[in-house]
Amino acid sequence: MKFYAPKSMNFKHLALLMVSLLMFNCKQRKLDLKTIEGQRISVDSTLHSNESIEAFIAPYRNHIEKDLSTVLAYATGTLSKYDGKRNTSIGNLMADIVKIQTNPVFKQRTGHDIDAVILNNGGIRSTIPEGNITPRTAYNVMPFENEVVVVGLKKVAFDRAIKFLLKTEKPHPIGGLELVADRDGNLLSAKINGGEIDPNRTYYVATSDYLFHGGDNMKFFKQNEGFYDLDYKIRNAMMDYFKKIDTIRPKIDDRFIIK
Repeated sequence: MKFYAPKSMNFKHLALLMVSLLMFNCKQRKLDLKTIEGQRISVDSTLHSNESIEAFIAPYRNHIEKDLSTVLAYATGTLSKYDGKRNTSIGNLMADIVKIQTNPVFKQRTGHDIDAVILNNGGIRSTIPEGNITPRTAYNVMPFENEVVVVGLKKVAFDRAIKFLLKTEKPHPIGGLELVADRDGNLLSAKINGGEIDPNRTYYVATSDYLFHGGDNMKFFKQNEGFYDLDYKIRNAMMDYFKKIDTIRPKIDDRFIIK
């Protein structure tokens, strides 16, 4: 099809006409999808590595491997999240590490001390076997990027936290908190750092950002008197602690007991 533009047509008219012709042409040439084809590529031993890529990443891999294998401390026995009914050796260690490592940071920023720690049993993903402890150990135990946060809780919210810990069947790691219950799950005693819970006081509880946002159904953190992000990963706190502690011993104590 030929088109002859009148001599009186200016650039604006020509542009509008070209757009109209283009739209008309697109309507005439409607495209329909006929088929979709795919191919499965298995990732297995039949795939061969690229030698040039392997040579390029080898120095970085070797450097990381060396760092992950550096001995930081020694465990006198295996620490597991299954070796206790209400508190476990690895759970106690995790809670204690969080309190010990983050309290100086929190106090410097706020002037307050961390009163208690509440973590979750499901966040512990590996045991700490007897023998050398390395950065790889910390990555195995805590592969997530969870960070320590501190939440201010009044007694009402703290009571909800204690009720949750009583009803759960999992030994969630706690620190600074001492609970005693009977065999029917009724609370007999609850103390923070050896003292009764004061209804007029705000207690500062360290936990993970995951739990603060309701992970593992720990919704009691939402009713708080303040939130503080310490920008300190739990895994990094573990490695910092291991660096300054020569020997780790499994410990199951009376922080949560059933009478």
